[in-house]
Amino acid sequence: MDDQLPAETSLETVVVPRSHDLGDSFEVRRALPSTRRRMVGPFVFLDQMGPHVFSAGRGLDVRPHPHIGLATVTYLFDGEIMHRDSLGSVQAIRPGEVNWMTAGSGIVHSERTAQEMRQHEASLFGLQCWVALPRAQEEAPPSFKHFGADKLPIEEGEGIRARIIAGRFFGQQSPVPTLSDLFYVEVLLQAGARMQIPAEYGEQALYLVEGQLDLGRDGVFDAGQLLVFKPGAGVTLASGKTPARFMLLGGEPMDGPRYLTWNFVSSSPDRIEQAKEDWQRQRFTMVPGETEFIPLPDLPGKPVHYP
Repeated sequence: MDDQLPAETSLETVVVPRSHDLGDSFEVRRALPSTRRRMVGPFVFLDQMGPHVFSAGRGLDVRPHPHIGLATVTYLFDGEIMHRDSLGSVQAIRPGEVNWMTAGSGIVHSERTAQEMRQHEASLFGLQCWVALPRAQEEAPPSFKHFGADKLPIEEGEGIRARIIAGRFFGQQSPVPTLSDLFYVEVLLQAGARMQIPAEYGEQALYLVEGQLDLGRDGVFDAGQLLVFKPGAGVTLASGKTPARFMLLGGEPMDGPRYLTWNFVSSSPDRIEQAKEDWQRQRFTMVPGETEFIPLPDLPGKPVHYP
């Protein structure tokens, strides 16, 4: 419990993300994992990319890297990213669409700004999350799915527009094939609008992307914060003088702890050690057309335990 929150708060904690400059003033904010909160439901990682404008000739270059035991979900508010993976998938993602990549037993992917987009200034703003897989599905065959904005259900009300990216929320079900009980929702709240967030899952959080939110006795919050709700707490909130954009995320508690090292997530530290060795010895299937290889970084001796 955060001792700066009021005694009757609906919030368990508030996470202010760490910022990292990846070069060319391209900033990434990491809300999960943090010392205040390691996971929310199956969500073990949440990065905000940008907002940023790349100058002509430059762009995003996330070189080929491996994953096991998780699914990645990429969602953009502005710009475009070209996804390539070791299954042979080649897919551009644009605002309102979703890329859902299940690593399972192992996958390699890259994320870059396409060459044609580098001919001029290119903006980029979005989020990437990692979702830990249930133990029974950690070694599932890798897969990749893309869904256009027109395939994701929308829930609308007075001053409210919510897109159900994954899972079920507000009575709407996303077509994205998740392997666990979770939800991931984008909400646009017009200036001065109010809404209630029901307690539908055991663990729920809100990441404020843009604008300001007033949670009554819980306080007023600015963009770039992760608000983790107490179990069973429904929340009523209102936007400020400008529209607000936020993400709702969470699900049921995981079926046991997870370990995280580099890009690997698993319920078994031995499995992570095996993945590290497999990458060092180049046993992963690589991305067709990609020639770069990232050596295994200098990692701590033991994987980090995520309760």
